[in-house]
Amino acid sequence: MAIFNMIEENEATGKVKEVYEDIKKKRNVKFITNFWKMLANEPDTLERTWNSLQQVMKKGALDEMTKELIYVAVSMANSCEYCIKSHSIAAKKQGASKEMLAELIAVVSMANETNRLVEAYQVKVDSIYE
Repeated sequence: MAIFNMIEENEATGKVKEVYEDIKKKRNVKFITNFWKMLANEPDTLERTWNSLQQVMKKGALDEMTKELIYVAVSMANSCEYCIKSHSIAAKKQGASKEMLAELIAVVSMANETNRLVEAYQVKVDSIYE
């Protein structure tokens, strides 16, 4: 059970309402997802997170699809079901195929396995990598 209750759109006022409207406008969606509704319990956190997310996820040296795929990979490593699902959908909207997502899952899974083996065996970093 969650510690806080979600702030539904019809309950939103002030800064929360403004951020909700901005999210809907910029994402071209008709509703606010649970993540934002929960962050709305602390309006400054809601606003800061929304602003930071827009800044980080916009096209830069990496395109938006690549950034979404990285987000999925990190979410897998952190076991965040919510973020895996939402950013997989976002990656698909940016052009990622099912095959790309399946390959991403394979790479992340392989990296997790070999990372654990390296740590368990306490493998010393080769001098060529330093």
